[in-house]
Amino acid sequence: MKEYIKETICSFVESENRERYWRTPLTGFADADSEYIRSLPVRTGVNHAMPCEMLPGARTVIVYFVPFSLEVNESNKVEGYASETWARAYERTNEMMSHLNSHIIGELEKRGYNASAASDSAVRFDREKLISMWSYRHLAYAAGLGTFGINRMIITQKGCSGRIGTVITDLDVEHDEPMKEQQCLYRKSGICGICMKNCVAKALEPGGFNRKACYEVCMNNAAKYKGFGDSYGGGIGSEVCGKCISFSPCAYRK
Repeated sequence: MKEYIKETICSFVESENRERYWRTPLTGFADADSEYIRSLPVRTGVNHAMPCEMLPGARTVIVYFVPFSLEVNESNKVEGYASETWARAYERTNEMMSHLNSHIIGELEKRGYNASAASDSAVRFDREKLISMWSYRHLAYAAGLGTFGINRMIITQKGCSGRIGTVITDLDVEHDEPMKEQQCLYRKSGICGICMKNCVAKALEPGGFNRKACYEVCMNNAAKYKGFGDSYGGGIGSEVCGKCISFSPCAYRK
Protein backbone atom coordinates (compact mmCIF):
# COMPACT_ATOMS: atom_id res chain seq x y z
CA MET A 1 0.00 0.00 0.00
CA LYS A 2 2.86 2.39 0.66
CA GLU A 3 4.09 2.14 -2.92
CA TYR A 4 0.55 2.42 -4.23
CA ILE A 5 -0.03 5.63 -2.26
CA LYS A 6 3.29 7.07 -3.44
CA GLU A 7 2.44 6.27 -7.05
CA THR A 8 -1.06 7.71 -6.62
CA ILE A 9 0.34 11.00 -5.34
CA CYS A 10 2.97 11.23 -8.07
CA SER A 11 0.47 10.42 -10.83
CA PHE A 12 -2.06 12.98 -9.59
CA VAL A 13 0.52 15.77 -9.33
CA GLU A 14 1.82 15.03 -12.82
CA SER A 15 -1.72 15.03 -14.25
CA GLU A 16 -2.31 18.51 -12.77
CA ASN A 17 1.09 19.92 -13.70
CA ARG A 18 -0.04 22.07 -16.62
CA GLU A 19 2.10 25.05 -15.65
CA ARG A 20 5.13 22.83 -14.88
CA TYR A 21 5.35 24.27 -11.38
CA TRP A 22 6.25 20.96 -9.72
CA ARG A 23 8.70 18.09 -9.66
CA THR A 24 8.05 14.54 -8.50
CA PRO A 25 6.73 14.50 -4.90
CA LEU A 26 8.24 12.76 -1.89
CA THR A 27 6.00 10.79 0.51
CA GLY A 28 6.52 9.61 4.08
CA PHE A 29 4.39 7.73 6.60
CA ALA A 30 4.41 8.89 10.23
CA ASP A 31 3.13 6.89 13.18
CA ALA A 32 0.03 8.83 14.27
CA ASP A 33 0.64 7.92 17.89
CA SER A 34 4.40 8.38 17.98
CA GLU A 35 6.09 10.04 20.94
CA TYR A 36 7.20 12.87 18.65
CA ILE A 37 3.70 13.67 17.42
CA ARG A 38 2.28 13.44 20.93
CA SER A 39 4.92 16.00 22.01
CA LEU A 40 3.88 18.60 19.41
CA PRO A 41 1.85 20.76 21.85
CA VAL A 42 5.08 21.29 23.79
CA ARG A 43 7.30 21.63 20.73
CA THR A 44 5.04 24.14 18.97
CA GLY A 45 3.78 26.02 22.00
CA VAL A 46 0.15 25.74 20.90
CA ASN A 47 -2.64 23.24 21.49
CA HIS A 48 -1.54 21.23 18.48
CA ALA A 49 -4.27 18.95 17.13
CA MET A 50 -3.69 15.21 17.32
CA PRO A 51 -4.36 12.84 14.40
CA CYS A 52 -6.89 10.88 16.48
CA GLU A 53 -8.90 14.10 16.84
CA MET A 54 -9.10 14.33 13.07
CA LEU A 55 -9.88 10.64 12.65
CA PRO A 56 -10.75 8.26 15.51
CA GLY A 57 -8.54 5.19 15.24
CA ALA A 58 -5.88 7.03 13.24
CA ARG A 59 -2.76 4.91 12.72
CA THR A 60 -0.81 6.80 10.07
CA VAL A 61 -0.26 10.35 8.86
CA ILE A 62 0.61 10.34 5.18
CA VAL A 63 2.86 13.33 4.54
CA TYR A 64 3.89 14.44 1.05
CA PHE A 65 6.20 17.18 -0.18
CA VAL A 66 5.58 18.73 -3.60
CA PRO A 67 8.85 20.37 -4.70
CA PHE A 68 8.75 23.45 -6.89
CA SER A 69 10.48 23.42 -10.26
CA LEU A 70 13.81 25.13 -10.77
CA GLU A 71 12.04 27.84 -12.77
CA VAL A 72 9.70 28.71 -9.88
CA ASN A 73 12.58 28.81 -7.45
CA GLU A 74 14.84 30.88 -9.72
CA SER A 75 12.05 33.37 -10.41
CA ASN A 76 12.06 34.42 -6.76
CA LYS A 77 15.76 35.35 -6.71
CA VAL A 78 14.92 39.02 -7.07
CA GLU A 79 15.16 41.83 -4.55
CA GLY A 80 12.10 43.16 -2.75
CA TYR A 81 8.72 41.58 -3.40
CA ALA A 82 8.18 37.90 -4.07
CA SER A 83 8.05 37.16 -7.79
CA GLU A 84 4.71 36.87 -9.57
CA THR A 85 5.60 33.31 -10.56
CA TRP A 86 6.26 32.40 -6.92
CA ALA A 87 2.92 33.85 -5.81
CA ARG A 88 1.03 32.08 -8.61
CA ALA A 89 2.77 28.77 -7.94
CA TYR A 90 2.07 29.00 -4.19
CA GLU A 91 -1.66 29.54 -4.69
CA ARG A 92 -1.97 26.99 -7.48
CA THR A 93 -0.16 24.39 -5.38
CA ASN A 94 -2.45 24.90 -2.40
CA GLU A 95 -5.46 24.51 -4.71
CA MET A 96 -4.05 21.35 -6.27
CA MET A 97 -3.21 19.78 -2.91
CA SER A 98 -6.78 20.25 -1.69
CA HIS A 99 -7.95 18.15 -4.65
CA LEU A 100 -5.09 15.69 -4.13
CA ASN A 101 -6.15 15.11 -0.52
CA SER A 102 -9.68 14.29 -1.67
CA HIS A 103 -8.25 11.90 -4.26
CA ILE A 104 -6.05 10.09 -1.71
CA ILE A 105 -8.96 9.80 0.72
CA GLY A 106 -11.19 8.40 -2.02
CA GLU A 107 -8.60 5.80 -3.03
CA LEU A 108 -8.17 4.67 0.57
CA GLU A 109 -11.89 4.49 1.20
CA LYS A 110 -12.38 2.36 -1.92
CA ARG A 111 -9.99 -0.11 -0.33
CA GLY A 112 -11.84 -0.22 2.97
CA TYR A 113 -9.81 2.28 5.00
CA ASN A 114 -10.95 5.44 6.72
CA ALA A 115 -9.12 8.65 5.93
CA SER A 116 -9.43 12.38 6.46
CA ALA A 117 -7.66 15.65 5.84
CA ALA A 118 -6.91 17.84 8.84
CA SER A 119 -9.92 19.90 9.91
CA ASP A 120 -10.35 23.50 8.83
CA SER A 121 -10.10 24.64 12.45
CA ALA A 122 -6.76 22.84 12.89
CA VAL A 123 -5.12 24.26 9.76
CA ARG A 124 -6.58 27.74 10.07
CA PHE A 125 -3.82 30.34 10.42
CA ASP A 126 -4.28 32.43 13.55
CA ARG A 127 -3.32 35.97 12.52
CA GLU A 128 -2.83 37.03 16.13
CA LYS A 129 -0.60 34.16 17.26
CA LEU A 130 0.80 33.76 13.71
CA ILE A 131 0.61 29.97 13.89
CA SER A 132 -1.86 27.16 13.25
CA MET A 133 -2.75 24.09 15.29
CA TRP A 134 -1.49 21.67 12.60
CA SER A 135 2.22 21.84 11.80
CA TYR A 136 2.89 20.36 8.38
CA ARG A 137 6.61 20.80 8.90
CA HIS A 138 6.76 18.91 12.20
CA LEU A 139 4.67 16.14 10.68
CA ALA A 140 7.01 16.01 7.69
CA TYR A 141 9.92 15.63 10.10
CA ALA A 142 8.06 12.83 11.91
CA ALA A 143 7.51 11.10 8.56
CA GLY A 144 11.23 11.12 7.78
CA LEU A 145 11.06 13.59 4.91
CA GLY A 146 13.82 15.89 6.16
CA THR A 147 15.21 18.04 8.95
CA PHE A 148 14.64 21.65 9.96
CA GLY A 149 16.81 24.42 8.55
CA ILE A 150 17.61 27.75 10.14
CA ASN A 151 14.86 29.10 7.87
CA ARG A 152 12.40 26.85 9.76
CA MET A 153 11.69 24.93 6.55
CA ILE A 154 11.97 21.16 6.22
CA ILE A 155 14.99 20.41 4.02
CA THR A 156 14.26 17.23 2.08
CA GLN A 157 16.29 15.23 -0.41
CA LYS A 158 14.74 17.50 -3.05
CA GLY A 159 15.30 20.71 -1.13
CA CYS A 160 12.92 22.91 0.84
CA SER A 161 11.31 24.90 -1.99
CA GLY A 162 7.80 23.48 -2.21
CA ARG A 163 4.66 22.71 -0.22
CA ILE A 164 3.67 19.99 2.28
CA GLY A 165 0.35 18.16 2.54
CA THR A 166 -1.09 15.53 4.90
CA VAL A 167 -3.80 12.87 5.06
CA ILE A 168 -4.72 10.96 8.23
CA THR A 169 -5.79 7.33 7.93
CA ASP A 170 -6.39 4.14 9.91
CA LEU A 171 -4.26 2.26 7.39
CA ASP A 172 -1.49 0.51 9.32
CA VAL A 173 1.81 0.36 7.44
CA GLU A 174 5.47 0.27 8.38
CA HIS A 175 6.12 3.79 9.57
CA ASP A 176 9.08 5.94 8.62
CA GLU A 177 11.41 7.35 11.25
CA PRO A 178 12.73 10.92 11.50
CA MET A 179 15.82 11.52 9.40
CA LYS A 180 18.98 11.29 11.52
CA GLU A 181 21.42 13.17 9.27
CA GLN A 182 21.13 16.95 9.56
CA GLN A 183 20.34 18.50 6.16
CA CYS A 184 20.97 22.15 7.10
CA LEU A 185 24.59 23.14 6.41
CA TYR A 186 24.57 25.78 9.14
CA ARG A 187 23.24 23.40 11.78
CA LYS A 188 25.49 20.61 10.57
CA SER A 189 28.80 22.45 10.34
CA GLY A 190 28.28 26.17 10.92
CA ILE A 191 28.64 27.16 7.27
CA CYS A 192 26.13 28.84 4.92
CA GLY A 193 23.52 30.90 6.81
CA ILE A 194 22.37 32.38 3.50
CA CYS A 195 18.72 32.18 4.54
CA MET A 196 19.41 34.56 7.43
CA LYS A 197 21.27 37.00 5.18
CA ASN A 198 18.50 37.07 2.57
CA CYS A 199 15.49 37.26 4.89
CA VAL A 200 13.79 40.52 3.89
CA ALA A 201 12.47 40.98 7.42
CA LYS A 202 15.75 40.02 9.14
CA ALA A 203 13.55 37.70 11.16
CA LEU A 204 15.86 34.67 11.27
CA GLU A 205 18.50 33.87 13.87
CA PRO A 206 20.10 30.52 14.78
CA GLY A 207 18.08 30.38 18.00
CA GLY A 208 15.02 32.44 17.20
CA PHE A 209 12.42 33.55 14.68
CA ASN A 210 10.55 36.88 14.65
CA ARG A 211 7.14 35.78 13.40
CA LYS A 212 5.72 39.29 13.41
CA ALA A 213 8.46 40.74 11.22
CA CYS A 214 8.14 37.82 8.80
CA TYR A 215 4.38 38.20 8.59
CA GLU A 216 4.61 41.93 7.86
CA VAL A 217 6.62 41.14 4.74
CA CYS A 218 4.08 38.49 3.71
CA MET A 219 1.30 41.04 4.12
CA ASN A 220 3.17 43.50 1.90
CA ASN A 221 3.29 40.84 -0.81
CA ALA A 222 -0.40 40.04 -0.27
CA ALA A 223 -1.24 43.67 -0.97
CA LYS A 224 0.58 43.39 -4.29
CA TYR A 225 -0.77 39.98 -5.34
CA LYS A 226 -4.55 39.94 -4.93
CA GLY A 227 -5.56 38.18 -8.14
CA PHE A 228 -3.96 34.76 -7.85
CA GLY A 229 -5.78 33.23 -4.88
CA ASP A 230 -6.38 33.64 -1.18
CA SER A 231 -5.17 30.47 0.53
CA TYR A 232 -5.59 31.76 4.07
CA GLY A 233 -8.94 33.49 3.54
CA GLY A 234 -10.17 36.95 4.38
CA GLY A 235 -9.63 38.42 0.93
CA ILE A 236 -6.14 39.55 1.87
CA GLY A 237 -4.29 38.16 -1.13
CA SER A 238 -1.26 35.90 -1.53
CA GLU A 239 0.60 35.93 1.79
CA VAL A 240 3.95 34.83 0.41
CA CYS A 241 7.65 35.70 0.45
CA GLY A 242 10.07 32.76 0.14
CA LYS A 243 13.32 34.76 0.03
CA CYS A 244 14.80 32.66 2.84
CA ILE A 245 14.17 29.64 0.64
CA SER A 246 14.93 30.72 -2.90
CA PHE A 247 18.43 32.13 -2.38
CA SER A 248 19.65 29.20 -0.30
CA PRO A 249 21.58 26.14 -1.56
CA CYS A 250 19.07 23.95 0.29
CA ALA A 251 16.19 25.24 -1.85
CA TYR A 252 16.59 22.97 -4.84
CA ARG A 253 18.14 19.51 -4.94
CA LYS A 254 17.88 17.19 -7.93
